[in-house]
Amino acid sequence: MPAKSRKAASKAALKPAAQSTARNYGDIHYEVRDQVAWITLNRPRVLNAFREQTLDEMIDALKSTREDPSIVCAVVTGAGDKAFSAGGDFYAMKRLNFTNASMWNDRMLGLAMTIRGLPIPVIAMVNGWCMGGGHELALWCDLVIASDNAVLGQTGAKVGACPTVGATQYLPRLVGERLAREMIFCARRLTAKEAVEAGLINKCVPQKDLVKETLKWCETMKGHSALTLRMTKKSLNFESDNLYASWQHGMELLAHVWGSDEAKEGMNAFLAGRPPNFQKFRLRDKRGLTEYLRGLERNLNEPPAMRKKA
Repeated sequence: MPAKSRKAASKAALKPAAQSTARNYGDIHYEVRDQVAWITLNRPRVLNAFREQTLDEMIDALKSTREDPSIVCAVVTGAGDKAFSAGGDFYAMKRLNFTNASMWNDRMLGLAMTIRGLPIPVIAMVNGWCMGGGHELALWCDLVIASDNAVLGQTGAKVGACPTVGATQYLPRLVGERLAREMIFCARRLTAKEAVEAGLINKCVPQKDLVKETLKWCETMKGHSALTLRMTKKSLNFESDNLYASWQHGMELLAHVWGSDEAKEGMNAFLAGRPPNFQKFRLRDKRGLTEYLRGLERNLNEPPAMRKKA
């Protein structure tokens, strides 16, 4: 055998054979192809919005990558060409209240910690809408590549929910304090091109090239040291790992929002396709404060027997 042929044969022997491994889930599609784990939110009818079952399945699928050390990286994406994820499914979130809030919040935190805790890089491949909790999902990932039709942002202020599962922690670090507050308070959306310029994502490519460009990243990392990738990811996470207390604090704040009148109004309005009426709650609270202040003037803050008679 010629020397050139022997060299090619030697390289081929060192390269793992391309193979596909899949697991059966209901809300997601999971497959390992050629050393890359693909986790696809598979609820395109609701713009890949997630519910409790979706979060459980994503956690399970991502954790399963630890069982195969030959997996180089994981890619999280959404089915179809309209959305990466529109965030939490309102039909699931409308059922939440302070009593059962942990059932949802713990799952969100669990998925975030699973992504951050994996010894391999996790790539968010964003196509179309990437909003609310879906945007926080992208924030948890190590790298983000988006198609030129992608739109990213936080919608919590518009629908009565708090983006305290990553957005309040990571957005200021990525895009700066001012833009982060604008995105959260004003629900400002960024196009993929704007997101690259702001430092929110890594790259914007034409929609037709999204998968090809993502695979280039995966191929690049195949040639890199798995041990180095693992150790550097852990090191890169060190400072932001200290934000864990903020996550816990944010979960408690969010628990008080679930089931509130304002949360119900925001979600019902969105589902009905009408603007929410949050002004009525401000006026209600003003009436309550006015009544409280009048009570002070009338000494209603002391026992009845001690009140001065008019």
